[in-house]
Amino acid sequence: MSAPLTASAATAAIAPGAMPATGFWRRALRHRSFVLGAVLSLSVLGAALLSLVWTPWSATDIDIASKLRPPSAAHWLGTDVLGRDIVSLLLVGARSTILVGVIAVGIGLSFGVCLGLVAAARKGWTEELIMRMSDFTFAFPAVLSAIMLAAVAGPGMVTSITAIGIFQIPTFVRVTRGSANAIWAREFVLAARAAGKGSFRITIEHVLPNILSILIVQATIQFALAILAEAALSYLGLGTQPPQPSWGRMLNDAQTLLFQSPMLAVYPGAAIAIAVLGLNLLGDGLRDLLDPRLARER
Repeated sequence: MSAPLTASAATAAIAPGAMPATGFWRRALRHRSFVLGAVLSLSVLGAALLSLVWTPWSATDIDIASKLRPPSAAHWLGTDVLGRDIVSLLLVGARSTILVGVIAVGIGLSFGVCLGLVAAARKGWTEELIMRMSDFTFAFPAVLSAIMLAAVAGPGMVTSITAIGIFQIPTFVRVTRGSANAIWAREFVLAARAAGKGSFRITIEHVLPNILSILIVQATIQFALAILAEAALSYLGLGTQPPQPSWGRMLNDAQTLLFQSPMLAVYPGAAIAIAVLGLNLLGDGLRDLLDPRLARER
């Protein structure tokens, strides 16, 4: 009869992070979705970082005499109805979009993961209460939450961050609870409990490391959804406010000029599509690469 497997040994055996780093990157560079998603996502991130140190023109300066100019050497993509440079607006708009997305997903991830882990560890009425609160939160989508918050505190970037972040929480709660429940049923967790470890220690040492890859993939997908939500709120006037540029705000400004200057709507729409597509492809690639079963098949 073989000796029983210890909790630490079992965790190391199934932990997704146990795979060698060199092997991971070797497979990642062969994964088309991951590579394409990483290139698109890094392009958007690079545009946001570039806007911190350089833009062709000031994104807030208004020059009515130069409004609706076609692409030229001075203005690579032309100007909008207020004479602002389109390239500068896109670069600074990327910064606003990423800032809202990162903070909103961070809110959802931090609160959602903690609540999901508690629900999986405590069971009983605690789990029931947390899950019913999550169901209640799902009844208020980001747009509706933003409308309610705007009525109280006024529209703005903080309003959009809060609304999107609150809507992200129940998603992470459900994903974390479902994944953690599967880990709690594994033999190495039972061995850890038999060794005298408490629920908190088991959650930190064994449960969380084994669901980390799932949370990373989910965060990537939720980031893409947060970008879409931010653009929608800015388009409706509930998100980022002038003079701060935003891709959604650019779409709102261009809607009355679709027949006169249709490209004013194409540029921010393409930027949103590139960012969302890149994150979705990146999430799909990470899912394939971090899943041990799919990793063995590649």
